[in-house]
Amino acid sequence: MSIQVDTNLAYIQNKLGISAEIFTEKYANKSVTEIIKEEAASGNPQAIELASELLNNINLVMEIFSLANPENRLEIMSEMTDEQLNKFLPEMEKTDLVFGLNYFTQDKLLKMLETVESEDLVKVVLELFSKEEVMRLLPEEQLDKLLTSTEMDKGNLLEHLKSIPPEYLSQMIESVTGEEVEDADQLDMIKTLSEFNPLEFKDSLMNMQSSPKQQLVLSLSKEHPEYMQLFDAHAYTNMMHTYKDKSEVVKAMNVLEQENVTEMIKELPEDLLSMVIAQMDVEKFAEVLMKKNPEVMAQIIAGNV
Repeated sequence: MSIQVDTNLAYIQNKLGISAEIFTEKYANKSVTEIIKEEAASGNPQAIELASELLNNINLVMEIFSLANPENRLEIMSEMTDEQLNKFLPEMEKTDLVFGLNYFTQDKLLKMLETVESEDLVKVVLELFSKEEVMRLLPEEQLDKLLTSTEMDKGNLLEHLKSIPPEYLSQMIESVTGEEVEDADQLDMIKTLSEFNPLEFKDSLMNMQSSPKQQLVLSLSKEHPEYMQLFDAHAYTNMMHTYKDKSEVVKAMNVLEQENVTEMIKELPEDLLSMVIAQMDVEKFAEVLMKKNPEVMAQIIAGNV
């Protein structure tokens, strides 16, 4: 198999020191390989040198095969396998890879975000929402999940309850005991809550009204940012789906590590993957082509006319 791309024949002619008339007459329909072989056989020293340079001179390859032309790069990639195309991705700038995320639908982007590490997902979320917005927009069941998590320290929770207005503390106690709390100050009520058994304490937290519950979780997450990782990934992506458009989500995904973005880009169909790779630096494209896909380079040299 050979790959056909437009070749800079004028450059080859000049490089080999052949007149335009002779070159047109002898080589107009020849491949690069055939031209070099015939000239080398006839004793042209420039042809022998050119044959050697084609294997390791990046600038020469860029010039002969007009790699600055994006159509030529796309033509080359149209004959490449997924495995061959994927070799370009680690060498690309992250900004070019992130741009390629625009080729996915928003639903697909959000599904892929649900598979990244919780820490990385939270980074994206906080590019799109403030912590205050997150607490307000998350379903209450998610706040309950954090407050009742086995990773939550009861002593720390009680400390943060000091930031909650007293009327809400009394409601928490009443929801468990069924008795009205009268003339109790904040510290007394927190002491009462601390004496609840684990199940009663859990119930008191879940029975808290939404507004103070959001305030409590916000206070906890500011002291312990890692708590933000305890919410379900789907809860976060549902927020994005509801309140942000695709362009905003893509922009926020720039905070992801390059490895994460690379794995996502690999899920594009070959034609769209090629469009993304075509954005990379031309010299870097030529370097990867020569060093990591030598079999493709051989097909290009053999097939160009």
